[in-house]
Amino acid sequence: MKRVLLWHRNDLRLYDREDLHDAVTAKVQIVPLYCFDLRQFCQTAFGFPKTRSYRAQFLLDSVADLRQSLRQRGSDLVVRLGKPEEIVPQLVKELDLDTVFFQEEVTSEETTIDRAVTNILKAMGVDVKRYWGSTLFHPDQLPFSISSLPEIFTQFRKQVEKNASVNATFSTPNHLSKLPEVNVGDIPTLEMLGVESPQIDDRAVLKFPGGETAGKARVKEYFWERDRLRVYKQTRNGLLGADYSSKFSPWLALGCLSPRYIYEEVQAYEAERVRNDSTYWLVFELLWRDYFRFICAKHGDRIFYRSGLRGLEIPWKQDWERFKLWTQGRTGYPFVDANMRELQLTGFMSNRGRQNVASFLTKNLGIDWRMGAEWFESLLIDYDVCSNWGNWNYTAGVGNDARGFRYFNIPKQAKDYDRDGKYAKHWLPELAKVPGKKVHEVFKLDALELKRYDITRGVDYPNPVVDLLKSANANEKVYNAALERSRFQ
Repeated sequence: MKRVLLWHRNDLRLYDREDLHDAVTAKVQIVPLYCFDLRQFCQTAFGFPKTRSYRAQFLLDSVADLRQSLRQRGSDLVVRLGKPEEIVPQLVKELDLDTVFFQEEVTSEETTIDRAVTNILKAMGVDVKRYWGSTLFHPDQLPFSISSLPEIFTQFRKQVEKNASVNATFSTPNHLSKLPEVNVGDIPTLEMLGVESPQIDDRAVLKFPGGETAGKARVKEYFWERDRLRVYKQTRNGLLGADYSSKFSPWLALGCLSPRYIYEEVQAYEAERVRNDSTYWLVFELLWRDYFRFICAKHGDRIFYRSGLRGLEIPWKQDWERFKLWTQGRTGYPFVDANMRELQLTGFMSNRGRQNVASFLTKNLGIDWRMGAEWFESLLIDYDVCSNWGNWNYTAGVGNDARGFRYFNIPKQAKDYDRDGKYAKHWLPELAKVPGKKVHEVFKLDALELKRYDITRGVDYPNPVVDLLKSANANEKVYNAALERSRFQ
């Protein structure tokens, strides 16, 4: 019987796997592999831990869940610690494997490894087959080639919604072939990966257990048990609680959930309960996720350049003192600080929060957006390379769909989304005694009020690091000057 190595990467599930479906249909012996690459646990370019405890723990949970699912079907997961370009060929040789299947990635670190593995295997005479499985729409279903992908999201969305269809999902096999004689290996501990154990704060919106089992349970809970999909559009900009948004992103990021599975659940919900703006909007968000991945496939590593996809050379600052205040949630603006503390203490932050803190870093502090992108990479439990870097490109004004110097008015955002100050006080206990309507302008309190609320200015809570209006105006001039220079290049 022929043997196929099924190399798992950011596809830690059994449902909706074309590569698994093909292997089962061909009746070959399947050897599933997950390789922990220690390069994913080193440092980023700016010196941050590349994968901190929240995301690392979610990964371990997800690999353990995948192994359990495989064992329930008569198979197992081979686990190794090392470089895939060394581990995969070793395992191929050891088990006399004929073919290697793996999911295609689009960004530089992953594609560099892809090429290295592929070149070695081809030199060994081993067949390699890549699969696409991370997006709602398959590239073959798009009404344009990747090279002709529209540079404006709205154009992409309209053409896709009108002219493309979503492929049906592949079911989970009930039974899989037994592994050949092999040491399956142990799943490493956080300590072995050089990562500290996560200390999740009780105030976190959700516990986020990793794995396909937990991901599907979250879909069932959010859609069917709590019936929150019907009001998703109205609540998605919330800040507190488990159900203001779907929070599927961590499971999507590691491929524990397939976007097509979510799409089919939305369709079922629309058929059985209600079809409205909210059901459409959840699919709309999946389209954004698709778009960023396709943009990366089109433009390659340009998404990581300081000048971004637009090639806009802005003299960004690398002000480490102010950057540290931003990371610690000590900027003096409660709406920014509460979001940054939530990220620091839980590995998660709402979409509304991400947009605001990214805008503040780039448009008010004028700090290199890549530092923010790497900080998010380090901490976010739902880190997705394409979505993270694509969104930072956009917010910094250097993305392909960026529209000039657009920034978030922090006081207005706070008023719109945290009018009573509950979110700010949830994460900033030092402001507990400040009335909700005053908490976002704590810097305007007079001496008597500060005394009444037990706050010493600049000690218990910091003074604002910048003036919002003046800093935005100054950075807008810098941005516009760079835009003007680019027109003559």
